[in-house]
Amino acid sequence: MSLQTRHDTELDINTEGNHTGLKARIKAFVDHRYFMATIMVLILINAIIVGIETYPHMYDAYGQWLHVADRVLLWLFTLEIILRLITAIPTWHYFKDPWNIFDFLIVASGHLFVGAHFVTVLRILRVLRLLRAISIIPSLRRIVNALLMTIPALGNIMLLLSLLFYIFAVIGTMLFGDIAPDHFGSLHATLLTLFQVVTLESWASGVMRPLLDQSPFAWMYFVSFILVGTFVIFNLFVGVIVSNVEKVDELEEEKEKAARKAVEINKQSPGDLTEQKQEMREKGQNEEASLNVEINALREELREIKALLREQQRGSK
Repeated sequence: MSLQTRHDTELDINTEGNHTGLKARIKAFVDHRYFMATIMVLILINAIIVGIETYPHMYDAYGQWLHVADRVLLWLFTLEIILRLITAIPTWHYFKDPWNIFDFLIVASGHLFVGAHFVTVLRILRVLRLLRAISIIPSLRRIVNALLMTIPALGNIMLLLSLLFYIFAVIGTMLFGDIAPDHFGSLHATLLTLFQVVTLESWASGVMRPLLDQSPFAWMYFVSFILVGTFVIFNLFVGVIVSNVEKVDELEEEKEKAARKAVEINKQSPGDLTEQKQEMREKGQNEEASLNVEINALREELREIKALLREQQRGSK
């Protein structure tokens, strides 16, 4: 290898090391709790600005300043996304997390929809920036992930609830259609009434008690529906959600343990890793030696057994 080639190789290695060190420093900065707290404060300021814009007299008086503040916040969020893209190795790994995709789309849309034609769209997008708090706060992210995990399981519960609603709606229309046509005059009106009942909103004073004068046994219909619909079905909803929250917490704990273990391994010096490898080799050699000793002992026992068998055969002859 020529001196020029060796010099170029050393320069490439040093440049790669500098880039790696710079990414590590940026990642430490981005993952720092003060940086996360700063982003959370910016999200809250964005929420305050969006709220002020709903008051016409405030918007007329400070509209220009609010617009400037909104653009500053947008570019600060853009800088945050850029820093996170830089720390991702490789860069496209940033988009493996669905929450990162959500953050990217919310921030990028603020740059794409520009102009008087998109005023309403921009206001809606500024409101949606508040949802970035979910990706910033781990506890909120766990809850949302658990809710998303419950969607397949909730399908069966929703089917059961739909059957329950339909059965009671048909029965209610048949029983009370003539007595209370406003609440039970048709199937869709009865379904709407049952939705009110299952939410426990004025179901006794507004729906059931007016029927008791003409149908004394109406309470059986409503009590049975509330017991099954509210206390059983909705508790199933809660149970599924709580179970998935626990699963998400366990997954997050496993990820944190794996991340801490990776950090500990990265902190170890090459000498420590070499010593660990040497210890593993010595341990393997010791185990191999002990196995060889046991195998030799078994061979000796087999020889002795064969010798005894031969003597017995000679004695029998």
